[in-house]
Amino acid sequence: MPYDPNDPRSQLTASRPEARPGGATFPPQYFEFLRLEPDTVSSRGTQSWLARSQNCCVAFSLVQTGDSLVREDQPDEYMVLFPSPDAYATITAGDERGEVRGSSVVIVPPGPSEIVSDRTGVVVRLFSNRSTDLMEKCRNASAYTDPDPNTAPFAPWPDPPQGHRVRVYPLADIAPEPGRFGRILRCSTIMVNYLDADDRPRDPKQLSPHHHDDFEQISLQLDGDYVHHIRTPWTLDLADWRDDEHQFCASPAVTVIPPPTIHTSQSVGHMMHQLVDIFCPPRIDFSERPGWVLNHDEYPMP
Repeated sequence: MPYDPNDPRSQLTASRPEARPGGATFPPQYFEFLRLEPDTVSSRGTQSWLARSQNCCVAFSLVQTGDSLVREDQPDEYMVLFPSPDAYATITAGDERGEVRGSSVVIVPPGPSEIVSDRTGVVVRLFSNRSTDLMEKCRNASAYTDPDPNTAPFAPWPDPPQGHRVRVYPLADIAPEPGRFGRILRCSTIMVNYLDADDRPRDPKQLSPHHHDDFEQISLQLDGDYVHHIRTPWTLDLADWRDDEHQFCASPAVTVIPPPTIHTSQSVGHMMHQLVDIFCPPRIDFSERPGWVLNHDEYPMP
């Protein structure tokens, strides 16, 4: 996608009144999944990698044809990403059922649910920290033995007034629109911005360094190479200072960006790039922009 100097990532910050920022800034974390051993392997060969922030878990899976991803007692809504245009899957949650045909974002209700993939491919599930069983299995769980004092505690947004159900949003149905930033969808727990894909490097003269006052960002690379530029603000204590980071990551990968670090992501190389930004809970500032959240009418703000 073309970037311009008015990229909203360089302008928008958000602060929530319940936040109590303070203390040393947590370091960023980077996970290139295919360079790591999977955290779980199913009996049918599905490989899964789990990484977390303070409030969110990313479960990246290479699902084998006919295999299933099951949640027995899910405490709240979660999101599922099907990146491939060839994705073909069925999702059941109680009496609810959804069919995935092509690249999609799906919202799954609380309670028992099952995702059955009819084709081998990538499935990414996103959970709040109320899914404690998954948070404990994450490869970086020990990083959050003590919570990040700069990150506001997770609090869910209101449930959908029309009730919980499997909601499937085919990405092919979401055309680019002037003035709208990416493709933003949210539920009561998670917000994703499925940025428009591009096939060229980002202009180094049009980056968008910015920070968040009190909420984390997880940047999920589905395709392409990126350099994540991250600067930790100085505190009064010299021991808290860190050098700037310019971390190269090959997809698929996750970068966990804690507040209030200054950050921007730069796609590099002539190849397909696809980035998804993840926020848990949803962002207020994005939600207040008219027309930005595509399913705004289904999910009220707090």
